[in-house]
Order: sequence, then structure tokens, then C-alpha cells
Amino acid sequence: MGFMRQASLEVIAPTVDEAVERGVAELGVPREQVEVTVLDQGGADEGEAPRQARVRLTVRAAEGDSGDAELEMVHTVVEELLTRMGLHGRISMRWVEPERPDEPRHAWVDVHGEHLGALTAQRGDGLAALQYITRLIVARELGHPLPVVVDAEGFRERREQQLRRMARRAALQVMEHGRTVALEPMTAADRRIVHLELRAHDQVYTESVGTGAHRKVTIISRTGPEAEPATE
Repeated sequence: MGFMRQASLEVIAPTVDEAVERGVAELGVPREQVEVTVLDQGGADEGEAPRQARVRLTVRAAEGDSGDAELEMVHTVVEELLTRMGLHGRISMRWVEPERPDEPRHAWVDVHGEHLGALTAQRGDGLAALQYITRLIVARELGHPLPVVVDAEGFRERREQQLRRMARRAALQVMEHGRTVALEPMTAADRRIVHLELRAHDQVYTESVGTGAHRKVTIISRTGPEAEPATE
């Protein structure tokens, strides 16, 4: 099954209008952005039990808007991968503007639904794998890399807030005791959050040390004496 198909959904309901309404709500896009194909009007033939209506809804990209087309592709890829993983959820998309002008914007994918623990377990290892594969496929289809962040039930946002609090607490430790603090080993994405949180701090600075899965962030005083790292 290819990854370049348009995002689409088939819905069954008592009437065509109800099927369209349900489908639009599940896709999470405006009604005018959806093309509706009626597969079965429903009703009943003579001597048969009543049939429900069946429609197919296909999300259209806005003409001339490559950004919308890129989001649509990411949506389709994530939807396909979730299906292959045996997971189901509602997917919503948005662009997130960069914090710095020299950085590109990135596509943010939110997956909502039940039974998504396989993605968020082990500090989001499954989510990281889904994001990595999504980026590979999207880059192959577009012919160039596209920054993509995949979140599930707000996991990344909660993790980001946790990391920012951890960074601030560690900075206070460094300021109070003058000792370097080494945080737990983290992924590159998590380390970046810590670096950004303390980038403008006037009393501490950060460095990444270690290799592979053991790479971590150290927080160092700009003025105090160096000491043996204290792990938080």
C-alpha cells in the first residue's frame, strides 16, 4: 500500500448527512476541505432489511498551498503507520513556527485515542520510533527533509514541561553550590529542550557529554569553581 494517497475515511451511518457529519468530525478538518463520495444512499429494497448509508470522505489540499499538501502527506503517512502497528487514533496537524529565524518551521502531529500506551511507554520510545520512520518516509516522498514532531495525547508537551522544570531546578543547584550538575541520559530532542531553556541564563551554561544512549546534559556555573558532577 502506498503512502502518497490522499487522507480518506469511509463512514457508515443511518443517513448520508449523518455519515458526512461523523466523518468530518473524525477527520478534524473543515467541511469545505472534504470531498464526499456517496457509496450507498442507504434505505431498503423491496423484501430486504434497511441498509445504512455509506460515504467516503477525502481531504483536499488547498490549491497552490504546498504547506497544506505537506501536512496532508504527513497525516497520511502517520495514519498508515499507526494502522500497521495495530493502533487507532484521531490525527490532527498544525505548523509550529521556529524559535529562531534561521530554523525551519515543523509539522506537529497530535494523535488522540485510547490504547496508545505502546507509543508513550519507556519515556516515549515508541513515539520516537514512529516519528523517525515518519520523517524518513516523508523525506523520501518529498525529495527533501521536513521536520516532523509526532505527539500522542499531549505526551511530548508534558515531557517538555517536565524537562524545563528539571533544567531550572538544576540551575538553582549549580547557583547555590557552585557544582556542575549532570542530568540523566536523554535523547537528542530532550537535550535540546534543556539547552534552549537555559540558553539565555546569565549564571549557568550547558554542555552535552557522553556518547550514544549515555549522552547527557551538564549544567555548569559561569563563575563558580568546577567540581565533580552531581547527578540529579
